[in-house]
Amino acid sequence: MSTAVPPAEDTPSPIHPAHQKTRVASLDQFRGYTVFGMAFVNFLGGYAFLPDLFKHKHTFFSYADAIMPQFFFAVGYAFRLVLLRAMEREGYPAALRKGLMRCLGLMLVAFVVHGVSGGVGTFDELKKYDFWSFLHAAFKRGYFQTLAHIAVTSLWVLPVIMLGGRPRLIWTILSALIHIAISFGFKHLGWLTWSNYDWTLADPVAIDGGPLGFLTWTMPLIAGSFAFDWCSRPPGEGKPVERLLGWGAAIMLLAYGLSCLNLRFPPNQDSGRWLLEPPFVAPADPATKNYWTMSQRTGGVTYPMCAAGFSMVTMAVFVLLCDRLKWRWGVFDTLGSNALLAYILLGLLEDAIRPWVPKDSPAWFALSAWGLELGICWVILRNLQKNGVYIKV
Repeated sequence: MSTAVPPAEDTPSPIHPAHQKTRVASLDQFRGYTVFGMAFVNFLGGYAFLPDLFKHKHTFFSYADAIMPQFFFAVGYAFRLVLLRAMEREGYPAALRKGLMRCLGLMLVAFVVHGVSGGVGTFDELKKYDFWSFLHAAFKRGYFQTLAHIAVTSLWVLPVIMLGGRPRLIWTILSALIHIAISFGFKHLGWLTWSNYDWTLADPVAIDGGPLGFLTWTMPLIAGSFAFDWCSRPPGEGKPVERLLGWGAAIMLLAYGLSCLNLRFPPNQDSGRWLLEPPFVAPADPATKNYWTMSQRTGGVTYPMCAAGFSMVTMAVFVLLCDRLKWRWGVFDTLGSNALLAYILLGLLEDAIRPWVPKDSPAWFALSAWGLELGICWVILRNLQKNGVYIKV
């Protein structure tokens, strides 16, 4: 797994974040595209007319599964940019404090947006919970969604995000190995009867890898930090498009190779096959899931790894089109420059509109409702953009 995230030079001297006074066009466009894709799959994912490729199936790497990791990738890019800039101005301790406050602030925002699970009807019922059973009931599922995962993962990588390539790479590999050990390895060896994989799928079923998902979400986030390194060097030195494409393809291939271990362990050890269907192709037998399956629900190492590679390839396209060819799409620019607020608004609008769009709606009606959701969000964000208002933590 030593190639899970590409190494960069340990000495970041060619990188000058403090000199970047303007917004990064490719990053804004990449984020805007990701918000656009999120709105599409979240709103329309439950309708029968939409192919499985655009839905979360938890048995293979679909287009829908590619969206959430791209937020982590963009956060890794921006997190490194902001903290290196703060370190140049104020020093390492001040930058570290800034990063810590950003993470804690986002954790509070996540609590407001996602809330918690469960609840009680009476105070006597509440008194039956001890501290740990309360945490399990309230926080295992409801709280640990996108914003909480980003906040906790950012906090986890904070010790290395401002360092050179080698420490970030080592941190990423160790995080992945820890997740494999506690989710698969220790139980497989008979050392433990508990595994994070089984616990994630136990009631209440966790979302996006559960509370320990940050160990593998580290991969797309750190991958974004390497993208910043390559994109921030002087023209002709970083070769960002070539590196993003090359490393992205290599990481996806490695993730696919690891996913084929699905066929070597129960319940598939007698399948007689060596190669699983490639990413974006549904498996022939979707019921045969285990730790090595590319599943957003369980957050096993293969899925975030493949997503990190795919995010690199996607970012390469935006670097080429936006930074080199100077192409811009207004809707992506508006959504991407206020991505946090866009995420919150789209969730609120989905809750308001989708109850009036039944699951058996024809495609034209569901698409029109989604267009209404996106249009209202765009109008609000565009007005803020014209006034120079950007919401961030």
